[in-house]
Amino acid sequence: MQKLFYLLVLVSSTVIAQKQVKTILKDSTVFKAKAIFGVDTFGTLYYTTDDNTFHKKTKDTTITYTNFQLSEITSADAFNPLKINLFYRDFNTVVILDNRLAEVFKIDFNTVQPYTNVSFVSTGFDNTLWIFNQDLQQLELYDYKTNKVRLKTVPVQSQILDLKSDYNNCYMLTENYLYVYSYFGSLIAKHKNTGYKSLAFSKAHLILKKQDKLHILSKKSEDIQPIKHPILLISQFLVTNETLYIYHDEILRQYQLKLE
Repeated sequence: MQKLFYLLVLVSSTVIAQKQVKTILKDSTVFKAKAIFGVDTFGTLYYTTDDNTFHKKTKDTTITYTNFQLSEITSADAFNPLKINLFYRDFNTVVILDNRLAEVFKIDFNTVQPYTNVSFVSTGFDNTLWIFNQDLQQLELYDYKTNKVRLKTVPVQSQILDLKSDYNNCYMLTENYLYVYSYFGSLIAKHKNTGYKSLAFSKAHLILKKQDKLHILSKKSEDIQPIKHPILLISQFLVTNETLYIYHDEILRQYQLKLE
């Protein structure tokens, strides 16, 4: 009887461990871009093309921004569409754009005192950016209007792979761990990295990529669950609310996440 009990516990645990979040294909669009950085709830696309031009494409119009002096855009964050930040890692520079893609602020970290070597950038609240200080190996909340660092986290001991944030939280993926920080800089969660290489984030969910498999961490859960999706090569992936986007080979696929 005792053996039967342990067997039932083992089977139940296996079933729970194998539980997956399902997806339903909603749309598939042929779309050519060098990199897609965001899709909002209205379907507005933020992306770059081979000439390093940044695009904001709505259903009716497309507007662009190009800075030939700064070359290739490493990352772009349109979480706040009124303060879009473009990061040019080769030039250690961030450009802030408004919703018409007009340049409203430029931060050249080569001239900031003390000098800061930045490797990742993401949006913070107010007039701040989350930046990763490569030389000090620490995450900092930088106020670009006052040119001051509002807070610093404890240095990490492994290579950083990705960084995403909103007004409330910052998610930093390293080779060893996924760190979750509050906007006060407090560490509120820490998950072992079991092979994840990159992440995407929306208000409700965090998506993690391991090889060509995607996993989800919901704000309502502490467990990282696999997502059941077609076997695809994944060049890029994004998430907006309950919608997952997978981009590869000039096709943008849109899936509805079915969370149970």
